Amino acid sequence: MMVSADHDTRRGGTIWTLSLVESTPQITPQMPAVFHRLELQGASELAGVMEGDTLPEIHKRFEKGSRCYVARAEGKLAAYGWVSFREESIGELSLRVRLLPAEAYIWNCVTLPGFRQHYLYSALLAFIVSELRTEDFSRIWIGADLENIPSQRGIARAGFVHVADLIVARVLALRQVWVQGQPNISDDLIAEARRVFLNDRDKVWSNLSASIQSGK
Repeated sequence: MMVSADHDTRRGGTIWTLSLVESTPQITPQMPAVFHRLELQGASELAGVMEGDTLPEIHKRFEKGSRCYVARAEGKLAAYGWVSFREESIGELSLRVRLLPAEAYIWNCVTLPGFRQHYLYSALLAFIVSELRTEDFSRIWIGADLENIPSQRGIARAGFVHVADLIVARVLALRQVWVQGQPNISDDLIAEARRVFLNDRDKVWSNLSASIQSGK
């Protein structure tokens, strides 16, 4: 892609989604594991393995309605992932995900060292999907760093579809982000991704995106 000297663009991340109307794969981890939703009483245990989050910060997540689902293996907490239902911030991109009542957003998923490469992540995602399906949710969203290929593989294995990429651009002194749809994804679904991740701000920057991609 040719880019003007005034523009510095890069992909900031990947956006994935899964419709709960459709069937999804069952994932069997390659080691014995138990999956469950962690309640507030387990916050102290979680604080012992989460990096960069204090116990009060974890309490705040629970208090605002976010849930934490975990995998246990060998008697230890082996993986965890958070789910939010109204809105959630993506701090590294200064974005705020906003969801419709029947949508959920999975984020901050980690498989702890010593338990990786056993499909625990994709199995945890599959468990979360099965739990939310029983509550009449219709769609789940999740993001992944562009460089995190293992995470993307785990997301795909759990049945999620790569819908779009988040594009980050520095135009003169301004930093902007927009959504670029993947090939063979419907315009309607790409528009839904823009609604969730950019709250329709992408409309303002559609002309800018076209200009950058054409090298003007």
